[in-house]
Amino acid sequence: MGSGHQSGGVTRFVQVDNRLGSSPLVLLCDHASNAMPAPYDTSLGIQEADKTAHVAWDPGALGVAKCLSELLDAALIYPTLSRLIIDCNRDEKRVDLCPPLSENTVVPGNQDLSGDERKQRLDLVHRPFHREIAGLLDQRSAQNRPAAVVSIHSYTPVFKGRHRPWEIGLIYDTDTRLADPVLAALKACTGLSVGDNEPYAPSDGVYYTIDRHGQSRGLPCLMIEIRNDEIASKDQERKWAELLAPMLSSAVNAATVKEARTNA
Repeated sequence: MGSGHQSGGVTRFVQVDNRLGSSPLVLLCDHASNAMPAPYDTSLGIQEADKTAHVAWDPGALGVAKCLSELLDAALIYPTLSRLIIDCNRDEKRVDLCPPLSENTVVPGNQDLSGDERKQRLDLVHRPFHREIAGLLDQRSAQNRPAAVVSIHSYTPVFKGRHRPWEIGLIYDTDTRLADPVLAALKACTGLSVGDNEPYAPSDGVYYTIDRHGQSRGLPCLMIEIRNDEIASKDQERKWAELLAPMLSSAVNAATVKEARTNA
């Protein structure tokens, strides 16, 4: 199923790559796209420059996720609409679900949205995205296949005047089965500055997707943030994917093997 696929009369702006991948890993990319189809291309009321800026998506994140999917033979699920229309990594009740303000960018078309408009956007991509994730994980559970959930994001080098020194950050909550070994492996890389629950933490409200589909299910899970100037080209995207792939593979395999033994 891809962007624009029709199902039951509802357009589904969700893409699933490599659904039958052999890896236990299920990759997610909540902010993969900056696409704004009509009427949102004009109704949001933002400047043209904002449509390609970080406020609209996570530049480079999808490229890294696709490379990881290829390298690890892992499934990948992502929405194909801009987060300025609706943010798939936010709880349905949050004010910034359809952000009226993104960093310093005011989004006129998201001011004082009606309940009907919020529901329309939820049904357009947010709910289908989360149904696809849940469905895939349910399928793997029914097949007694191990699973782990990792989301890929990017962030700006400067946020509201604050410089961010880390090239990469790992975001995690109470489940540290993936975070601990990947943090250790990254910190062993000479010259690399690694954020430990930086530049964000679950308390910032950014952990919704991973909590819903990973932690709440008892699955090993992790959110990876890469500074977007580090993944500004295809070569950089692949370089980071090649660095992360063996770290993730080792951590995921260790966590899922241990889980299988515990449940045996």
